Amino acid sequence: MARKTINIAILPARIGSKRIKRKNIKIFNGKPILAWTFQILVKSKIFDKIIISSESNDVLKLAKKIGFHETIKRPKRLADNFTGTQEVIKHAIQEIEKNFIFDNVFCVYPCNPFIQIKDLNESLKILTKHKNKLIFPVTNFSHPVERAYVFKNKNEIKYINNFFSKFRTQDLKSKYYDTGQFYLASKKTWLKSKTKKIGLKIPNWRVVDIDNTADWDRSEILFKFFKKYKYLKNN
Repeated sequence: MARKTINIAILPARIGSKRIKRKNIKIFNGKPILAWTFQILVKSKIFDKIIISSESNDVLKLAKKIGFHETIKRPKRLADNFTGTQEVIKHAIQEIEKNFIFDNVFCVYPCNPFIQIKDLNESLKILTKHKNKLIFPVTNFSHPVERAYVFKNKNEIKYINNFFSKFRTQDLKSKYYDTGQFYLASKKTWLKSKTKKIGLKIPNWRVVDIDNTADWDRSEILFKFFKKYKYLKNN
């Protein structure tokens, strides 16, 4: 009899956010933003373990209180502004596999109260067909990036590439960007240095990037609105 596929979620949550102080544990609509994300992951019933990786004892202590299955103390060398996500996930995988057998790893960023369970499930379906690839949600730019402007000086602007000024916006192909919500791959794929990527398209109204205090305030308002009118299907 084949063994059940084991899925885990790892949340990389360092304390040292530069633009929003203690962002990953900051109160968002009544509870730490980390708790909203954890709640969605539990409700999905996808994960055999939900784990947090942090260099901060404050973050790890809060995660235990919230109910995370496991906490990993990350070395400070993996908690600076220059360390990539893959290195953090690799370290977590190496720690977890000492005592636990698992197959697939979701890297989920903690500040994700807008994440949708249906996207997590859809990414798993994609992984069954593309076992050696990295899957993550992408969304389209609302305006063709080829028609973007830059400032030449204080007031005067110009096209980034004047060639595309000849095209109608509707004739230019849609371009997509990483939503920064989650990444899914097999354990083996995470440990590779390079891998091919597959994008899961999601609508851009569900993508909220929280980078500064204005983003945070706007996100709290949107979250209340989405919950009230049931735009967020998790609730």
